[in-house]
Parts: sequence; C-alpha cells; structure tokens
Amino acid sequence: MSAGTITHRVREPAGDAHGALVLLHGRGADEQDLAPLLDILDPERRLVGLLPRGPLSLPPGGAHWYVVRRIGFPDPATFLPTFERLSGWLDETLQDLRLGPDRVVLGGFSQGAVMSYALGLGAARPRPAGILAMSGFLPTVDGFELDPGSRAGMSVSISHGSFDPVIGVEWGREAKGRLEAAALDVRYREDPVDHRITPAAVAQAKAVLDETFTC
Repeated sequence: MSAGTITHRVREPAGDAHGALVLLHGRGADEQDLAPLLDILDPERRLVGLLPRGPLSLPPGGAHWYVVRRIGFPDPATFLPTFERLSGWLDETLQDLRLGPDRVVLGGFSQGAVMSYALGLGAARPRPAGILAMSGFLPTVDGFELDPGSRAGMSVSISHGSFDPVIGVEWGREAKGRLEAAALDVRYREDPVDHRITPAAVAQAKAVLDETFTC
C-alpha cells in the first residue's frame, strides 16, 4: 500500500495504538526486510508498525534511501529529496492515525538508521519519542542540519558491530559521543560482529522501546 509518494507496509496494532514504531530498511533491501522485528520489539502489538520503502532503485538492486559516495556524507542530490518525501509521508500518516510525533519511535538499520537520525534529529523536524539506530551514522549533508541539542532527555538505542566493514564502528562511537554531549539518554552497545543486527542489539532496542512507552 502507499500514501503520498512512499510505498510502505503497515502492521496493525491489537487495539487502539499507544504509538507508532517506524522501521527503515538498509541499502538494497525493501519494506519487508525489518518486518520480523516488529513482533520481537512489540510482541503485544501496542503500536502500529510502519515499514516504508526507500524511493530509489539503484544498482546492484533493491531499494535505497540515497546514493552512497562517501560514508558519513550522504549524496545531497538524492538524500535531500528522499528526506523531504519521507518526512511528508510520515507527517501525513501520523495525522491519519491521529498520533502526535511524541508517540513515535524511529528505528532502522544501516541507511535506515541514518534516515532515522535525520527524521528524529533534523532541525526542521518535531521531536519523536525515541530512536533505535543499528549500524548507522549521524549524516552530514550540505543543506541539512541536525539539532540534537533540542532533544535533551530523548531515548536513543545505538548498536554497532565492532568489526563492521561497511560502516565502521567509529561512526557508532561518534554518534554516542555527540548525542551524550547533547544530553540525550543514550543506550549503547557493540557486538563482535560485522554489518548485521544481533539478538543483543534487538534486546537493547526493545528495552528502550518498552521504557519509552511505559507512560
């Protein structure tokens, strides 16, 4: 199904939604990729699950959020239009669901983690309930500004593989340092793996999600 210009999948809640969990896939995957995490992170289905698909089709295949030219620095010509489309889709979808941004947790893997940071920390964006970032980095893009200083106290889970050859672990450590310096509530872990999501990373993300929606 689609709303606006972003194709996406919805996992309905068991009853009235307490909030929303948005999971963004990595480079070359699609909206199905992180679907199994919804039932692991939210087994009671308290939340509506939203799984958008990256709008770009690029080699070697699958869906993408932006063109990769240099790790840490997404290509502005593709990142900025994607960010605009994704932001518009999310705002429209939340309005339809009658949920405020403070009832939304944004999460993702790799490129999806980068877009979660962009949506959750972007200077022009509303403050979400939290961020679950797996194997990503805080993006630096000409024409785009992060504003973590306005998110003091917000919950963030960061996980990264110590031997990640795609997005080196230094990017996870850098995000941890910057967000802690801005007084966000950061939970961080490294696991001795490559570019992947570990069960321990999922457990940490679930703990942060549960704490976020205890109220």
